[in-house]
Amino acid sequence: MFVSRSDPSRVTVTPLEAADGPPAGTAGPSGTAWTPVPRSPDGVFDGELVDFRRDLHRNPELGHEEVRTTGRVLDRLRDEGLDPRPLAGTGLVCDIGGPGPTVALRADLDALPLQETSGVEFASLVPGVCHACGHDVHTTAVLGAGMILARLHREGVLPGRVRLIFQPAEEVQPGGALKVLESGELDGVDRAYALHCDPHRDVGTVATRPGAITAAADIVRVELHGDGGHTSRPHLTQDLVFALAQVVTGVPAVLSRRLDPRAGTTMVWGRIAAGAVPNAVPATGEVSGTLRCLDPQTWAAAGTVVTDAVRRIVEPYGLRARVRYVRGVPPAVNDPGAVGVVERTVVEQLGPTASVPAEQSLGGEDFAWILEKVPGAMFRLGTRTPGTRTHDLHQGDLVIDERAVGLGARLLAGIAVRDLRDRS
Repeated sequence: MFVSRSDPSRVTVTPLEAADGPPAGTAGPSGTAWTPVPRSPDGVFDGELVDFRRDLHRNPELGHEEVRTTGRVLDRLRDEGLDPRPLAGTGLVCDIGGPGPTVALRADLDALPLQETSGVEFASLVPGVCHACGHDVHTTAVLGAGMILARLHREGVLPGRVRLIFQPAEEVQPGGALKVLESGELDGVDRAYALHCDPHRDVGTVATRPGAITAAADIVRVELHGDGGHTSRPHLTQDLVFALAQVVTGVPAVLSRRLDPRAGTTMVWGRIAAGAVPNAVPATGEVSGTLRCLDPQTWAAAGTVVTDAVRRIVEPYGLRARVRYVRGVPPAVNDPGAVGVVERTVVEQLGPTASVPAEQSLGGEDFAWILEKVPGAMFRLGTRTPGTRTHDLHQGDLVIDERAVGLGARLLAGIAVRDLRDRS
């Protein structure tokens, strides 16, 4: 069995080198050596989780459309004797255990609108949609943790309650985490944990960080409007393209002086559009991009600073400016105590060299909304096969070392039990 009755927070993991299945060195995607999937001591658990993950991977669904995915998770939890409850639309929640402190484990269900190019045999069957962010792994790991925890509960050694949260729509705005908050499913939760695939780290390693681990991510759109005219008479026009260029360079400069530089605020433009011919000053133009920030207090002030900067920059040119500032997600700020629980569990299960520090990311993550409601932590689960190429998230050729699936399940189960045990 893969859990210890004497110490339920101790979840045994088979060595990464020990595996059955296809022979090591079998050609894998892009010609890399394909590492076999490890099996747990009972020879079933890891294999079932990998099969489940592959099924989700073949059948990805976009945000708020995860009907099949929700149904697959719900059915498997019911097979385990549990009583999951659907959220409105898609997603579900499931409690395991009895009265006492409550720990939440969160997964995200949705895929991305990208074409898969990985070449794996279980590649997406849905044109233009794939799990390029590893959410199929996240979902399966939380499901696997639930299977372990359900068995611990039946054996009478689960010291509290664990709430599994399978949220929809992490990749869209507004994100599905807000739906979880609105449903009241975080009421009574003492701590929340989540993992995220990290293809830049080898499988068997876990990266953690107290404080902000991801950034706020807002969308900024600036529209300029004038009368237009001929480029031979710019003094009779409002030189819109020139003014738009001032916005592109001026707003980041203002932010660097108006906001605390220690907050890690960055404004990067991704699109600019104006005009159609070289000898005409256009009447309209637009630039759009993202503002990212690692500090919640600075993030709260950023929208006002951006809007004020745009209006002051374009005022001398006689143009009308419209700023659309769309707040996305806040920074995901890890609670130091929760990070300590993760690190102790990783060291216990995988050894002292498996726990490594995580860099801050300027990517956005809507688990941040949950961390604003209750303390908790997100950690990064290594998914790269050692010695092979480094993939990246949000790319259609992403390949995950499937040994991470079972490892993630055991880590999440161990984290939940350790947290509950520490509180009892």
